[in-house]
Amino acid sequence: MGFIRSAAMVFVLAVLAAPAAAAPKVPEKLVYELSWTGITVGTASQEITEDASVRKIVSTARSNDWLSTFFPVDDRIESTYDRKRGPFPGLARHYRLKTREGSRRRDREITFEQERGMARYRDNLKGDKADIPIPPDTIDVYGSFYYIRYQPLAVGTAPTVNILDSKRQRRIAVRVLRKERIKTVLGEVDTIVIQPMVASEGVFEGKGTVHIWLTDDERRIPVRARTKVAVGSVTATLVEWIPGK
Repeated sequence: MGFIRSAAMVFVLAVLAAPAAAAPKVPEKLVYELSWTGITVGTASQEITEDASVRKIVSTARSNDWLSTFFPVDDRIESTYDRKRGPFPGLARHYRLKTREGSRRRDREITFEQERGMARYRDNLKGDKADIPIPPDTIDVYGSFYYIRYQPLAVGTAPTVNILDSKRQRRIAVRVLRKERIKTVLGEVDTIVIQPMVASEGVFEGKGTVHIWLTDDERRIPVRARTKVAVGSVTATLVEWIPGK
């Protein structure tokens, strides 16, 4: 995702002028209501914690009683980082995905060996294993969101990051689309709408584009996310934000 050559200087100046988010406060927990084409179907959460050396992100999604009767969803994705190395959230060390979506189950993990420029992939259900070469500072999809969240974001720009998505290593862009004022659990707020140019695993494994609404302030709180799925779309709406002290 490149800049239009004739507007490159304008975009560069815009990025320099756009304020970066404040230093992230950890711990933080985000709780969402999940809806499918307007029908509430479950809840999701994303929590980041840390100790002296390790930072951890845990993402969950669960179907409500109605959906569970015919399509149970129980997803958990956990990532760990060396908080003393690399940009926030830190140098990626381990990623584990365990999901149940209907009759489909997955259990995958990746161990990042950054010093060797290698990642070890393992599918715990199928027994599939692979060693994948990675460039420096490669991160998982969920960690990449925290990285992008705290970068300067100006409309028209597309910051990039190296990610490992299952067994695919690539450099992806996140398009900064527009600003929009919306009603949220935090009140009516100005937001920045971004579009990651990659589909994530888990309940937001999209069949089309993903859009995320971040508050247009130093907190950069993700108040809404929406993606196309096989039938219709899934929307995550923030219902609770628990910030760090």
